[in-house]
Amino acid sequence: MKVNALHFENYRNLKDNTIAPSERVNVIYGENANGKTNLLEALWLFCGGHSFRGAKENELIRFDRDFFRLKMDFESGEREQSAEILFDKNKKCIKLNGVDKNSSSYLTEVFSAVVFSPEHLSLIKQGPNVRRRFLDAAICQQRIRYASLLSQYSRIIVQRNALLKDIYKNKDLKETLFIWDDSLSVVGAQIIKERFEYIRQMRESAKIFHKGISGDKEELDIICQCTAKAEENDSIEIIRDKLKNAFLASRHEDYHTGYTSVGPHRDDLDIKINGISARRFGSQGQQRSAVLSMKLSEAELLYRKNNERPVILLDDVLSELDNSRQDFLLNKVEDYQVFVTCCEESNKEQLRKGKVFYVNNGEVTE
Repeated sequence: MKVNALHFENYRNLKDNTIAPSERVNVIYGENANGKTNLLEALWLFCGGHSFRGAKENELIRFDRDFFRLKMDFESGEREQSAEILFDKNKKCIKLNGVDKNSSSYLTEVFSAVVFSPEHLSLIKQGPNVRRRFLDAAICQQRIRYASLLSQYSRIIVQRNALLKDIYKNKDLKETLFIWDDSLSVVGAQIIKERFEYIRQMRESAKIFHKGISGDKEELDIICQCTAKAEENDSIEIIRDKLKNAFLASRHEDYHTGYTSVGPHRDDLDIKINGISARRFGSQGQQRSAVLSMKLSEAELLYRKNNERPVILLDDVLSELDNSRQDFLLNKVEDYQVFVTCCEESNKEQLRKGKVFYVNNGEVTE
């Protein structure tokens, strides 16, 4: 997969232009608040139509305009293709190869990317819910049915929690709790099994990337912490039984708190560098390297599934990395088209093959 050209019109603070990126690494250089990240965001919109910064579509329009338009020429599926996104007066229009589409989801079938932004450091720094969201979103890209499992599990959890609150008022309802426990065990076991399989593959790939980034000085490990005490090699039947036992063992606590205290919605990832917790003891550079390795692994697993390499978007990734780690990202991530933003002038001088785009007050020049 490769972006051949990107055209932007009335988009954020960017001055109307068309750029032709390198098929390898593209460094987007300039001072902060000049529009570097806006370029990455524009590319990311072709993955499904949503900003990775959480911005609403009407916030993407240049201040004195009433629409924005993005066009992209790219290679996918062994052929040249084109896509267009037009947002005009609260209406979004999508075109793929000149044909109108009624949903951005059509773009996800032909174009994919993996993005890293400073916010992704929360994978290590913040709580378990951030890591679960990352894991679930990555699996959803590979397995459509997984999103349905998550939705089904969430509905059952809501119903079980409502029953727990009712039990506090009416003890006779305790006898009906096993119905929800059985349903949660069936669906929850499938979710846990899918997570175990994805973590196993991600771990293998992320270890390789992390050794490259760290100059073979560090070893990354990613471990699933399952509240039901299930293990990676357990069969789905064993996981289901362990979930049932966990729900039973936690009932007293659940009665007291009014919510379900164990299950996939409470599980976590333990990210370690050289056997030590990255969250508690890792430096800023180590934490950034660990998240980068996980995001690069996400790209590699997408490639294995689709037999096509996604585009890699790296926003402000080079800060707090030493020269050897910067060199790996700029010159040794092979076979992927990469877009990376930076502020330091020395970063663009490290690039051996590729293109440098300078962004100044919204104007992009090669």
